[in-house]
Amino acid sequence: MNKGISWRDDKRKTAERGYGGKWQKARETFLKRNPLCCFCEEQGKIVGASVVDHIKPHQGDQTLFWDTANWQPLCKPCHDSTKKIMENRGVKLGADASGQPTDPKHHWNK
Repeated sequence: MNKGISWRDDKRKTAERGYGGKWQKARETFLKRNPLCCFCEEQGKIVGASVVDHIKPHQGDQTLFWDTANWQPLCKPCHDSTKKIMENRGVKLGADASGQPTDPKHHWNK
C-alpha cells in the first residue's frame, strides 16, 4: 500500500485489500460466534453485528489483520460513526452515570 494513503481511504477493491473469500469465511464464522454489537451491548442495547472490526487498525499489517484477538463485532452504524470518531480522537467514546469519560486515556481522567 502507498504510505501516503490512509488504509480507510484506500480505493482498491476490497479483495485487493485482503477482504476476499478467505476473509468472508472468517468474518462469517466470527459473527456466528459473536452476533451482537459490542458497543451497543455496553450501552445495554441488543443490536446485531454485521461488521468484524479491527480493534487496532491494521493498516495493511497482515499479522494484525488476521489476529482474531484484534477483532470485535460491531453494527454498521457503530463501525461507520462511533469507531471512526474514536480512531480520529484517539479515545474511547462514552461516559459513566456521573458523566465522567470511561476511557482512562481521556484528558479529563489525567
